[in-house]
Parts: sequence; C-alpha cells; structure tokens
Amino acid sequence: MRIRTLALAALLLPLTAFSLAADEDGEEAEREGGRAAMVVTHAATKAECSACHIAYPAGFLPVRSWRAIMTTLEDHFGEDASLDETTRADIEAYLVANAPDASGGRPLRGVDPSATPLRITELAWFTREHSREVSQSMKDKAKSMSNCAACHSGAERGVFEDD
Repeated sequence: MRIRTLALAALLLPLTAFSLAADEDGEEAEREGGRAAMVVTHAATKAECSACHIAYPAGFLPVRSWRAIMTTLEDHFGEDASLDETTRADIEAYLVANAPDASGGRPLRGVDPSATPLRITELAWFTREHSREVSQSMKDKAKSMSNCAACHSGAERGVFEDD
C-alpha cells in the first residue's frame, strides 16, 4: 500500500507543481494561489474598470505599467477615466500588489525590464496567442482585441481558454 501511495504521489506532484507555477511569458500569469492572480477580487477595481471593459487581471502587466496607467487616467486610451484620488490610489495599490513582478516576483518573459507596456494587446504572449487561430469573424464579433469577454466567456472568472 505504501509503495502505491508513493507512486501516486510521484505522479501527481509534477502536475500539482505545474498547475501552481507561474507561466514565464504571462499567458496565465498564475502564482502559488493557482488561478487567483487571474481573477479580479478587488471591489473598486471590478466596479470602475469594468464600467468600460473587463477588469483586467493584475497578472497581465508589470508593476511599472499599472503605475503608469493609473497616473494617466485623464487620457486612458483616448477616454477620460479619471477617478477621485482615494479610489484611484486604492485601485493602483491593488494592481501593483498583484502584478507578476510585485514583491520580487518574476518579470514577464518577453517584456524588456526597461519597457513600460501600456497595452496588454501588444504584449508578445498576447499577439502570439491571438494571431494563431483568431478568425476575422471572431475579430468582428469582439470589435476590439481588448474585449476579452466577447470570445472568452469565462474571462471574468479568470478563464481564458478558447470557447
């Protein structure tokens, strides 16, 4: 019995480690909490950001990017997304604390440490993933590549597999 248990543990351990490991190129941007980094749990972030688009998981961008985005909300990709200072600072703190490189975490592979990407849609992992099998009809349906929920019905729950 003990040998069977050890054999089963030996088989399951790599799977457990895989499911909890951070994907180096940001595709899943998971941390030790599994899918936790892919789900926005902060009420103010969910409310304010999802007023125009899904509230993007903090794991999609590095700390420096979230800081840059949150300090230029008066011109947020051509829109005025200004917030009162308390709300803005609260959301920024949440995004920064949960970015993949927060607290000494690993930087996103493919993102130059001196670069500050502002668009998730321009990151290497995103363009690679979405250039493979994204048909014109899917692009027409989404209207914008930033409209994750148009094609990924589980996006709000941190699930971005193909639907």
